[in-house]
This record gives sequence, C-alpha cells and structure tokens, in this order.
Amino acid sequence: MSTAREPTAREHWEARYADSERIWSGQPNAALVALVGELPPARVLDLGAGEGADALWLAALGWRVTGLDLSETALVRAREAAAKQGADVVFVQADLAGEWPVMGPFELVTASFLHSMVEFPRLDVLRRAASIVAPGGHLAVVSHAAPPPWASGDEHRHGAMHLMGPEEEFKALALDPAEWTPRVVETRERSVTAPDGGGVTLVDGVLLLQRTA
Repeated sequence: MSTAREPTAREHWEARYADSERIWSGQPNAALVALVGELPPARVLDLGAGEGADALWLAALGWRVTGLDLSETALVRAREAAAKQGADVVFVQADLAGEWPVMGPFELVTASFLHSMVEFPRLDVLRRAASIVAPGGHLAVVSHAAPPPWASGDEHRHGAMHLMGPEEEFKALALDPAEWTPRVVETRERSVTAPDGGGVTLVDGVLLLQRTA
C-alpha cells in the first residue's frame, strides 16, 4: 500500500498562499518595527519576505531592500503592493535552504517568523544570514517562542523543531563572540485575536545581534 509523499517546501508554501487571497495583515511586524526602526537606512535583505509588508515598511524608511521568498505566489502579491506604493524593492524567488541569488554584504538582514511545517534548516539559514552581514551591521530575528494556543497536535510536533526561546536560539547559532555582540535577546508578548474570535497572548522571541568585526 502506497503512502502519500510529503509535499516539498515549495509545494507547501504555494498551496498555503493559493488557499487565500491574502494570508498576512499587510502590516509590518511590530517587534521588527521596534527593533530596527531607529537604525540608519542602508542595504537590507529580508528573508522569507512573503507578501512584502516588512520589506515595504523598510523601503519607506529609506532602506535599499531585497526580499527573498520561496513562494512565487507570495512574491507576485509583494510586487503588486510595491507597485501600488511606488516602492523600489527587489523581490526574488529563492529556496533559503539552497543557493541564494544574493551575496551581500548587507547592513541589515531580517528574518521574521521564519518557521515551516515542512523540513527546513532554520539554524543553518540564520548562520548563513549572519555571514553576509557587513561589519557594524545587524541581524534581526523575530520568532515564535512557543506555539499559539490554538495549534493542533501536528503543529506542536513539527513546529517544536524550530521553536526556541531567544537565549536558546542565540546559543544555538554559535556565532563568534569576537565578531558578534547581542543587543537584544528577549521575549515580548503581544495580544492577537484567535481564530475563534477570542483574545490571546502570544510570546515572541526577539534577537538583535550586531556584527562588530
């Protein structure tokens, strides 16, 4: 008896985006806004750019933005949003687990909620992100520190591979302390509306790491 194969990461995300006209709010992540809003604009790489909200917010601040995402469906929406806003953002389809079409360096690399229900080498991706940060630049990572209360059993099991507290994740990255200084390593709470319409509190992990050498 044959068993259905697991979808590839690209198939998973294309299906996820195709299932709805828009799956994100269109607003930049509040934790990212708080983390990098005061940094001087330069070159930024947004990993997992999705429908483009973070990238467009960064562009409005004067950053020169490149956004990467696995889903071409998401990037079509991101490009449409950029065109409507007159934003000069480069959106590129790329598998973050494979070769990247950009080399850097960048003064800022951002990764907001870079989690996946399918196999994904998250820590390797974040280490590669760190490697293309310019001296003096920053790596900003915003993550789910715990599953949402409404997550199913499968989501808890698969998501646990990628859900770490910020201190644990910083340690797991194993960045050279002679080259990197942690500026923010903490959890932050935010209130959201659950799928059933009730209010819940989610816990995010927040990292802002500066490359000092």
